Amino acid sequence: MRSIVAVLLLLVSVVCLARAQRAIPPGLRDGDRAVRNGEQVEPPIENRSRKIDPDALRAEAAQLQLLANSLPPQVDQVAKGMFPKDISDNLKKIEKLAKHLRSEINP
Repeated sequence: MRSIVAVLLLLVSVVCLARAQRAIPPGLRDGDRAVRNGEQVEPPIENRSRKIDPDALRAEAAQLQLLANSLPPQVDQVAKGMFPKDISDNLKKIEKLAKHLRSEINP
């Protein structure tokens, strides 16, 4: 009885694997066939890059620089036991500006 169950499980797993190996996306075979036959194939779609606004980037970089320059005195105050009210907000602004600049430069 155990051998029959084992054989059935083996048979079911083989059938499932065979079906899984045959599943090929619809357009893949057509593309492979066209390449083998030397037919003209459409080129891949190019990424259309966005226009970068240098003035906006400079303004954001200047704002980032101002915020970064204000940090060392605030960190000194934290080391002395005083917690400046806006240090957390400044750090969040720095992080947001840096992420935005990075996404504009490297989309």
